[in-house]
Amino acid sequence: DGFASLHAPDSGGEALTVPLRFSGKRLSINVATSAVGSVRVEIQDADGAPIPGFAAADSEQIYGDEIDRTVSWKGGSDLSSLAGKTIRLRFLLRDADVYSFRFPDE
Repeated sequence: DGFASLHAPDSGGEALTVPLRFSGKRLSINVATSAVGSVRVEIQDADGAPIPGFAAADSEQIYGDEIDRTVSWKGGSDLSSLAGKTIRLRFLLRDADVYSFRFPDE
């Protein structure tokens, strides 16, 4: 942990994953932000359109330094309805690092 990361300065930045499929019930990230930094995560369909309920505007802002932070949106953190479908993750960062992400079953 911590050897490489997605990093954005205070001015902000974003990263988009390649299309992927997952199994699991939630999205967990290893993240570190400054006191003024934050991370939001948007889930998109394979064509790059935000999935309703999982847009960046629906994402809870993530602050702090955590190895296993569950990402949540206004509707909660359960992603089981998207499991097996092709999606993309869009990370929006401001003075933050994301070291890894995974989709655990619990």
